[in-house]
Amino acid sequence: MFRKLVRDAWKILPAGVRLKIVRISQTKFTVSAAAVIVNPRNEVLLLNHVLRPFSGWGLPGGFVNGSEQPEDAIRREICEETGLGLSDVRLMRIRTVRRHIEIIFHATADGEPVTLSREIFDWGWFVLDDLPKEMGRSQISIIRKVLEREV
Repeated sequence: MFRKLVRDAWKILPAGVRLKIVRISQTKFTVSAAAVIVNPRNEVLLLNHVLRPFSGWGLPGGFVNGSEQPEDAIRREICEETGLGLSDVRLMRIRTVRRHIEIIFHATADGEPVTLSREIFDWGWFVLDDLPKEMGRSQISIIRKVLEREV
């Protein structure tokens, strides 16, 4: 009887209210987009980022805004931080790290980057066998896996 009452009450609630109840009751995640961006020499773009813990070097990317598509987010972040346009953007993998979802793309750089954001100390093009030694192992692994799919 109680279940039927709850079910009937649920059905008469406006859709927006039901959505809010579902969202409040679910575990929250943050979502980001990152990209393995290559140039014509097949070098990978890495950014030395202010906010990255431990080593600052890593893949370019950032958080996905509400109602923003992940591909739009990576294009926006790259343009804001480096002025680069991207072509041939392809989804490569999605991974969950605790309460964070990371969407990884592969893309080709249109032009050369410049530092446009105070969040970036430096940028550089790196060959796979000469990535910064202090870079995180998980990022190195992602780069290797993405590039190996391409070769």
